[in-house]
Order: sequence, then structure tokens, then C-alpha cells
Amino acid sequence: MAFRKAVKGTALIGGGAIATVFGLSQFSQYRNKHGALVQVQAAEGVLVRKDHLPTREQQLVALQSSGEFDVLVIGGGATGCGCALDAATRGLKTALLERDDFSSGTSSRSTKLIHGGVRYLQKAIMKLDFEQYRMVKEALEERAHLLESAPHLSAPLPIMLPIYKWWQLPYYWIGIKLYDLVAGSQCLKSSYVLTKARALELFPMLRRDKLVGAIVYYDGQHNDARMNLAIALTAARYGAATANYTEVRHLLKSPETGRVCGVRCRDVLTGKEFDVRAKCVINATGPFTDSVRKMDDQEVPNICQPSAGVHIVMPGYYSPDNMGLLDPATSDGRVIFFLPWEKMTIAGTTDSPTDVTSHPIPTEEDINFILSEVRNYLGADVEVRRGDVLAAWSGIRPLVTNPDSKDTQSLSRNHVVTISDSGLVTIAGGKWTTYRAMARDTIDAAVREHNLQAGSCRTMGLQLEGAHDWSPTLYIRLVQDYGLESEVAQHLASTYGDKAFEVAKIAQVTGKRWPIVGKRLVSEFPYIEAEVVYGVKEYARTAVDIISRRTRLAFLNVQAADEALPRIVDIMAKELNWCEQKKKEQLEAAKTFLYYEMGYKVKTDQLTDRSEISLVPSDIERYKKRFRMFDKDKKGFITILDVQRVLQSISVQIDENTLHEILNEVDLNKNGQVELNEFLQLMSAIQKGRVSGSRLAVLMKSAEENLRRQAIPVDRSGGGL
Repeated sequence: MAFRKAVKGTALIGGGAIATVFGLSQFSQYRNKHGALVQVQAAEGVLVRKDHLPTREQQLVALQSSGEFDVLVIGGGATGCGCALDAATRGLKTALLERDDFSSGTSSRSTKLIHGGVRYLQKAIMKLDFEQYRMVKEALEERAHLLESAPHLSAPLPIMLPIYKWWQLPYYWIGIKLYDLVAGSQCLKSSYVLTKARALELFPMLRRDKLVGAIVYYDGQHNDARMNLAIALTAARYGAATANYTEVRHLLKSPETGRVCGVRCRDVLTGKEFDVRAKCVINATGPFTDSVRKMDDQEVPNICQPSAGVHIVMPGYYSPDNMGLLDPATSDGRVIFFLPWEKMTIAGTTDSPTDVTSHPIPTEEDINFILSEVRNYLGADVEVRRGDVLAAWSGIRPLVTNPDSKDTQSLSRNHVVTISDSGLVTIAGGKWTTYRAMARDTIDAAVREHNLQAGSCRTMGLQLEGAHDWSPTLYIRLVQDYGLESEVAQHLASTYGDKAFEVAKIAQVTGKRWPIVGKRLVSEFPYIEAEVVYGVKEYARTAVDIISRRTRLAFLNVQAADEALPRIVDIMAKELNWCEQKKKEQLEAAKTFLYYEMGYKVKTDQLTDRSEISLVPSDIERYKKRFRMFDKDKKGFITILDVQRVLQSISVQIDENTLHEILNEVDLNKNGQVELNEFLQLMSAIQKGRVSGSRLAVLMKSAEENLRRQAIPVDRSGGGL
């Protein structure tokens, strides 16, 4: 093999690859114009990082034409991508396969916290468990690293523990101070105690009665799916051949030694199958760990016990912009958190045992439990409505346990690296915060087991995709240079970091005086159409990839995501040359995803054709009168023409497509019209708090008030001359 010498410091290699000084690297890789990996001998202290991201097609060519890899990672979650990045930056020839999209599983469904684990420290102290202590200390060190490696995607977050009993104040204060102490120099900010008055000033929604005070401590928060993607993209820039939608069919074994020597895989999008050979295969598949282990040995016992965490998203007004809330001991012993995220509020629980490895559908029981706990902590003047649940999802946490154990709450999230007799390396357990340490331990074990020629771990201090030239004021340049809305610019900067300029460059002109560029996908969120185009460059291949991981629309508001889908599919169709049938399939698949996995089903179940009407007679008569203002012909139903007629009389214009959407939300039997009974069911559900934000209800109330004002004679209105 021919080698090209790299220059210490910075050098251009292989058509734009940038070599940067970082650690010790004897060999690095780049791709030629055909996408194949080429190994280069680099000067000591040089890592090769490409400024051009290979396409997915080039990555697939590299997987098939680059010969034997040193390391092949199965799994594109945080841990798998972390392993690929660690291996690639050590100079190992690296490949990664993910059968779905990067971060499509557990890694995108977390609490969004980067934390050491307050409750694990409590258990470590109470049970004198040194292993738990070590896990917390390592997690706190990794917390600091994660915040530094991608500052555009993460930030410290103050979290409040409200105190309602005097004896809890010193108890929790000592525990939180120990948390600060264990963090040492990596402590984000020192914790502090608040008086009742100050706690209510910072968290005005808090329940006042019996409140003694509060303790505030700091952990980190991040955009988990984007962080996972940043790790994957960084690995690709350092030479790893990474491919999503490429599933492993079975493991390959050497007929001479019986050792694992690669995988048979299939491109899910085309159906093409091919082999990828590797000296070492790493299983980093999270909840699916045992299924891959059984590809190696059918008799191997399970080492993972899944635990489910259910999360709901509510409007941002339920919590302060920059203050979370945590209850370490709910009515059933689980932890509940209440956190601001992406200008919304996340509430959720952890550690609910489950027998499934696929992500379970959040149930009405799960959602109602979380809402009941939220009500316990919010003041009586804050009405917690079921209709304010904008999205709901459940994530599986792959905890390492004895197969006979039933109690997931007693398990830590510490990780385990195992090596089978045939050489399959498995990384299991752990948590998001410690992904880098997990990857380091895994690659260390792989290097020892397979005698790979590699240096030591170099990911500590390594900046991820978008972090290199990011600054907190970067968004101002986006506003000034491109004419983006300030909110959109801030979103792009905090999502893409220094790559935000690449998104801004392809943003479409709006035709308005302001903003000049950047057409939004939906009006209430700062996501723009250019992000769909850029998402395809970041390996997005389905509409679900865009609404859930390239943007976070599905996690923030399922109805908004549903409304954005047609436009998203149209843009992707142009980029990926989809036919009409493919567009239809993508639209249906994305709607199914929203319906079952993101809580749209339990949201729509709040108003069905079987919903009871529990209104008092006076309310029924009032709503019937409002309905008849639209149903002038006394048909017993209203159509889009009836609504248009009333709106025209009060000089309000709404386009026909929007009116169809508004009526369709209430048209329970889907016959193209809203009947009186359906309208009464809607108003009953609104009164009970099961439904909120109904556009038809607001529209009809507003129209009624406008018509009533028009009907008041001037001489009786108190006005006129």
C-alpha cells in the first residue's frame, strides 16, 4: 500500500482532509474520489479530519471495497458511535453499521440530562457501596467532558429540589453538597439553599402550602439525538465508514479458528447484501445486546434487563425557562423530573420494568401517573390539563443484571464489557453521560483481545461536529449575514454549531421584507425547510429521521410534526428522487410513527365518536346557540362553506387548506362535516381538560363575539356623536 506523508500541524490530504494536532497517531485514513478508504502514514501527533463529509453512498462503497477493517461496530446509538470515534482517532481502520437511523433507539429518548446520578450517590453512601461511588465520580468527570466537547448542544442546568418537611432540608443539603464534593474541580456550579420566598420567585408555578424552602444543584442538559449524530459525523470525518439503514444478518466466523471475523449485512433501503470483514466485531446494540450475542452463541444467557422510562412534553409555561425540578421519591418510589427543554417542558419517570426490547407505546395510565405527580408540585392556580400533553414517548434503558433479577430500581447504570470465546466484544449497560468512557473501555478491551496496533484513547478533549468555531454569539452573524429571524438563527447555532452557516447558505428566500431567508416548516417552531435538505446530507433517509432526530418536532409537538410532514416529504423527494408511491409510503410510515410511538394515539383518544357529553343543560344550550350561528340552514352539521361564510361576514380570511385541517380535527366520523353532537363532545372534552388548543373551538368563540359586537346598535353602545 502506498503511503503519503502528512505534515505536523495542519496538512491537506486526499482532497480536503484536514490533519490536526491531537494525540499520537501513526496511521490515519482518508477516502479517495471513489469513496474507498486509503490509509496514510501520519507524522506523530497528527490526526486526519476531513472537511468534506462523505455521502452515504460513498460510505457503502467504502464498506464493500476497503478490505478487512480493524474494528467493526454494530449499533449507531451513543455508545456505538462513541466506539467508532474512539477507534478511528486511534488510527484503527473502522466501520460502523446501524440497522435503523443513528440514535433511533434509546439514545434519542432519554431525559436529556447529562448527570452523575444524585440518587446513585445516595445509595453509595447508605450502602457503603464503593462501586456505586466510582460510577458517580466517573459520570461527573464525563459530564464535564460532554459539556466541553459540544457546547452548542449542551449547557449546565440548575435543578430545584423543593422541600416540604423541615428535616429534609439538612438531609438533602448534605447529599447535594457531597455531590458537589465528588465532582471536585469538575463541579459545574456550587449548589445552594433557597428560602420559600426565593424558591417561589424562581419557580412561581410551585405549590406554596407547606413549602419550607428548596435546594438548587447543577447538572447538564443536551439535545440527545443531535449529540449522538454529532458523534457519528465526527467519526465519519476521522475516517470511519459509517452507514445507517444497514442491518447485520448474521456473524461471519473463520472456518479454521471459529473466531468472529465479520458480518453479513444488508442495505435496508435497496435490499443488497454484502460481507464486511473485520479483525474485531463490537456489539453495541443497547436493548438488543442479547439478540446479537445469540448470533454468536444460541446458548448464552441474557445479560440485559430492560427498564422503561416514560416522558411527556407540555407547553413551556409549565416551568421556568432555566430551572428544572426533581423529586427523588415519588408516591411509588420512582424519580420524577420536570425540566425545561427546547422552550417546552419535559416531565417523566424512570425505572419501570418491561419485558420488551422495542420501545413500548406510552399508555394513558403512564401519562396520567406523570400528570398526577406534576399536580402534586404545582400550585392550585395552575391547571394541569390532559390536553396540554403535546407528545409522549417511552425509552428503553438496557441495564445490566442477573437474568433472575426482577428489581430494576436496585440496578446501577454501570457498564460491562464482555468478550466471548469467539472474540465478539460486547459493551452493555451504562448511560448516556458516560458514553465516551464506555467506548474507551471497549476499544481498550478490543485492542488487547485482538492484538490491534493502536495508540491510547484520544477522545478526551476532542470537539465534536459543529463545536470547533462555535461561540455563544455566533447566531448574531447568522442574522446579520443572511437575514434570518433571531429565533431561527439561535436555533441553528445551538443545533449545528459552526455548521449553521452551511444550513443558512441553502435557506430559501422568503420574499418578505423580514426575514429575508428561512421558510419555517411550522409557524410556532424555528425549524426551516433548509434543514430538511441539510438533513439528507447528514444521512437522513426517511421522513421519520427528519421529524424526530434531525429536527425534534416529533418530540416537541406531534400535531405540529404531522402538519409539517407533507412539506418535508416533498423536499426529501426532490433530494432523493422519490416517486409518488415512495412519497405516499414515507408519509404513511411517519404518521404511523407519530400515532403509536410519539403519543398521537393517546392524544386523539381524548376525543372520539364515543366520547361522552358531560355538560350541564345551560352549557349545552349556550354551545347549541354558538353552533347555530354557523349552521344557518339548520342542517344539524357545519361544513367548510358555513365557516367561510361566517368568517367573511367578520372580515377574517383563512385559506381553504387550513380550514379543512381545522374541521378535520373535530370531524370524528370523518364524513367531511362537523355535526352538533361532535361539537358538543369537543366542548365537553375541553371543559374536562382532556383537549386543549382546539382551533375550531377558539375560531367559533371568536366569531360569536365579533358578531355580537356588530349587532349592538350605536345609540346603545355608549359611543357615537
